[in-house]
Amino acid sequence: MKNSYVLLAMLGTSLFTYAQEGVKGEEPIKDKMEEIVIYNQRLQLPSSLKNRNITFINKEQIKQLPVSSINELLSYATGVDIRQRGPFGTQTDFSIDGGSFEQNVLLLNGQKISDPQTGHNSLNVPIPLEAIERIEIVRGPSARLYGVNSLTGVVNIVTRNPKQDGLFANTYIGSSFKKDKDGDHGELYNNRGVQLGGTLVRKKDNHMLFGSHDSGNGTRYNTAYHNNKIFYQGNYIPNENNAIMVLAGHARSSFGANGFYAAPGDKESKEVVSTSMLNISSRHYLNDRFTLMPSVAYRYNFDDYRYFRNNLSKARSRHYSHAITANLRGEYLTDFAKLAFGGEMRYEEINSTNIGDHSKSNYGLYAEMQKEFFDRLDVNVGAYVNYNTKYGWEVFPGIDASYTFNEHWKAVFNAGTASRIPSFTDLYLDQRPGNIGNPDLLPEKAYQIEFGGKYVNKGFRAEAFAFYRDINDFIDWIRVDVTVPYQPYNASKNKTKGFNTALKYKLGTQNKYWDLGLSYTYLSPKVENNDAAKISKYAIESLKHQVVGTVNYTYNQFSTTLANRFNERISYKSYWITDLRVNYNLKKYNVYLDAQNIFDTTYIEAGAVPMPGRWFMLGLKYNGL
Repeated sequence: MKNSYVLLAMLGTSLFTYAQEGVKGEEPIKDKMEEIVIYNQRLQLPSSLKNRNITFINKEQIKQLPVSSINELLSYATGVDIRQRGPFGTQTDFSIDGGSFEQNVLLLNGQKISDPQTGHNSLNVPIPLEAIERIEIVRGPSARLYGVNSLTGVVNIVTRNPKQDGLFANTYIGSSFKKDKDGDHGELYNNRGVQLGGTLVRKKDNHMLFGSHDSGNGTRYNTAYHNNKIFYQGNYIPNENNAIMVLAGHARSSFGANGFYAAPGDKESKEVVSTSMLNISSRHYLNDRFTLMPSVAYRYNFDDYRYFRNNLSKARSRHYSHAITANLRGEYLTDFAKLAFGGEMRYEEINSTNIGDHSKSNYGLYAEMQKEFFDRLDVNVGAYVNYNTKYGWEVFPGIDASYTFNEHWKAVFNAGTASRIPSFTDLYLDQRPGNIGNPDLLPEKAYQIEFGGKYVNKGFRAEAFAFYRDINDFIDWIRVDVTVPYQPYNASKNKTKGFNTALKYKLGTQNKYWDLGLSYTYLSPKVENNDAAKISKYAIESLKHQVVGTVNYTYNQFSTTLANRFNERISYKSYWITDLRVNYNLKKYNVYLDAQNIFDTTYIEAGAVPMPGRWFMLGLKYNGL
């Protein structure tokens, strides 16, 4: 009930501040519709012309929210379901609008970095929050834009472009102030971390380098973790017509996996996940009409799961995977419309103790056109043609459109298709007696229709969307009874109706203002099984209701953010989580205090893993970037 009162207070504050007009004598906050160029959109259109349901988390929000990782940050995005098994972003699945953790694509500056073994590892990436300009969540089937596996949407991490030389440092320490009663050391549960970074900017190139170490003794027995990350970005601009970007990073996470996958028998399990990536992309303006954008991305992942952490001679799984993605994209501006075209290739390989040695290749070609009519109607139409060495040819058409009534109102419509190719785990896993794969699986296929509207007036923004999605050959892990292993089958149809809305309001002056946000997502999934008597592993885990509310108040060097999240899933109890961040800035220094799960709510996001209770963190940052 306390959490409900917090949300009501936030709503009351929103209505109250909506009626205010600012402080006399001080410059009010100016409303700006920023022309953000979305890097991962093939047509490279400014955001005010985009015809999709896109959620942005900008760098200002990243600074305000009480989070320390990308995983935690995404839990505040409308319609994104974050399901953590470990504390503080240790191991996290994410899904969009009721899909599974395998039905979306993760991008870094528009390049695919999803893990081919399993979606469990996709968010094990080395990008620190300080290197991020914004995160874009594109919702709905998006094969026309991003190829296969973008069945429910795409998350794109966009990194900063540094403007000056500088240094960054961050150190923090935290605790629940509860003692470890199951272990033999009796210490307070705690965590700590240090992050260092720097930028170098010259006339024709700029560089970013970040490194971090985070660790803690967990939140209960055998949940201790150690995370190490390093990330580099270089931009090279030899002249005004050519630009090259190089990204490289490495992340290694080691954590106790008590209850992660096979509770209660896995109380002594441990997992180590190590990821390396290298991305190279460039942009070449050949003339005023023609642009070429080649890119190549490589991801290596090592996953070492130890069912008995103190006995590595049995029940140990090791997976080595490689993924290479190459793209060549082109844009041509005609007198009639803007055209985009290109192709991509992705090669995936795995060597595993219980999946085996396998590889597959995927090839795609696409073409699309964007045209404005009457200065009000914007249409984007195209198709993606895909060839997979295991499944053959598929075609994915799609259309996006928007109509601008005036400077405040815009209507949006889109219809799209997509396919999700089974992962190596789906196809070949042999983990008897627990789980076994199915090499006869077919790809999942989906289509979705969505419509909605957007309203902007000064500091107030509102949007609402409704959609219907139909997935055929839905892959679900099922079994007849508890005596046989789980195995995936194309045994279901998944039909989802959904609605989401978001409100944002900013009021005040440049040095004293309120920044308010409220979003709601409703999902109504209907799973049609061929045999209802079978036990499903994933089909009933979708969100049903989600509410995210944030209130930020900034007064000169002081700011505080109250964030409240409500989740209700079909198969889990509902829960409210309330977090708080308090900041004080003194020139380049920043002192912050985070209080997470203030009301000490007991809740589970995945499997049988209880999430951390009340937790406090105190940190100090030096930001000279």
